[in-house]
Parts: sequence; structure tokens; C-alpha cells
Amino acid sequence: MQTVTVNGQEISAAAIAAELQHHPARDVADAWRQAATALVIRHLLLDECGRQGIADEDEEAAIQTLLAREIAMPEADEATCRRYWTANRARFRTPDVYEAAHILFPAARDEEVARTAAKAAAEETLRELAVDARRFDALARTRSACSSAANGGRLGQLTRGNLVPEIETFVFALEDGQICPVPVMTRYGAHVLRLDRRAAGQELPFEAVSDRIARQLSAQSWQRAVSQYLNILAGRSCVEGIDIGGAATPLVQ
Repeated sequence: MQTVTVNGQEISAAAIAAELQHHPARDVADAWRQAATALVIRHLLLDECGRQGIADEDEEAAIQTLLAREIAMPEADEATCRRYWTANRARFRTPDVYEAAHILFPAARDEEVARTAAKAAAEETLRELAVDARRFDALARTRSACSSAANGGRLGQLTRGNLVPEIETFVFALEDGQICPVPVMTRYGAHVLRLDRRAAGQELPFEAVSDRIARQLSAQSWQRAVSQYLNILAGRSCVEGIDIGGAATPLVQ
């Protein structure tokens, strides 16, 4: 990795290595770049604190004082928030709610023999349900390895993200009351799945989300302003070994 310096002062490899833990990334090189960028930004901000005579034993407090002094943040007015809501109404709605039931035949992902047996048991159960779907509750009580068996396999009222993705992929493709025609395989095993009911989310009125929109727009403006300010600081300084153009990190969010 290249040596990184800020105004002639080297940021040590040890410091970057210590910072790596805070920057999970797809590979070591990307994590190193993120860690080095964060330390360069911190160095630039603390140098500017010193230049402006902002002194505080708590470096974070000093940085926040600097940013509050240098970055003016206009509040998003109602008209701006309403325009955003109008253009993005699909984002502001209650979540879809669904009720489903399943019969679980357990098998860990790495147990090939057990998974084959679990899938076969699920397929046999599906054949029985094809003859009489009303037996679902009874079969769940006697065959399912899930605690929901005591309630006929019913999983309760759920929203997207409550269950593993494999199950939800099928849930949202089924009609109310429909049993999935194939076993659903997950890391837990094989599932016989039934969708009991799905209710689409409802659009929320502007009044219910105006505060959230204002906070969101303010956060976006803050990020842009911080990024611009960091570019100004970098332009005044000599940073070598890394390009931080347009950077903004959690350090200053």
C-alpha cells in the first residue's frame, strides 16, 4: 500500500490497520482505502480546528463545533417536502402484511442426505394436501418441526423481512389460500407453505410523513454540504497517497 501523507505528515500503516475494523468492504484493498480516507478526513478537520483556534480535549466535539460553524444548513420548508412526497408517494406507505402457515421438515444446509429426505417428506405431504387441503392444520400439528405446529403451522401476522428470503419469494407469488405446489428449501430444511391472506400496504398522507421527509432532505443536504466542505479542505492541503475527492464518511455524518 502507498504511504499516505497530509501536509507532509504521514498517517502510519499501523493507524490505518487499526481503523480497518470499522470499514467492512468487499476486499482488503477497498477496506484499506476506506480506512485511509477516514483518517485523512479526520486529519484535515482537526488541522482546520487548530487553524481556527477550536480547542477541545474531545476531538469529536471539536470537529462538530467546526462543522456547525462552517456549514449552514437550510431547513426544508413545507413546499419542498410536499414536492418530494408527491414525486415519491410509493415510498411512503404502510408495509404489506401477510399471514402464512408452513410445515417444516428440518435439515441443515450441509446435510445432503437429510435434505433429500426432508424434500421427499414435503413432497409426500403436498400430494396428500392435493387430495384434501383441509388437512393442512392436522398435518402441521403431527409433522412440522417448528413451534408453530401447535397452532396448525400458522406463523402469525408478518411483514416483508420477517421470514427468510426464500420463503418470502414464494409467499408474494401465491394467491390467498393457495398452497405452494413445490417444497420451499431454506437453510432450515424443506417447507410446505400456504399463504392465508395478504393485505397491501396503504399510502400514507403527507401529514403523517412530513417530519420524516424533512429529516431525510436535511440529511441529504448535510451530506452534500460536508462533501463540498471536505473538498475545499483537501484543495487547500497537500494529500498524497490517496484520492479523497467527493469523500464523506460516517465520521462527519
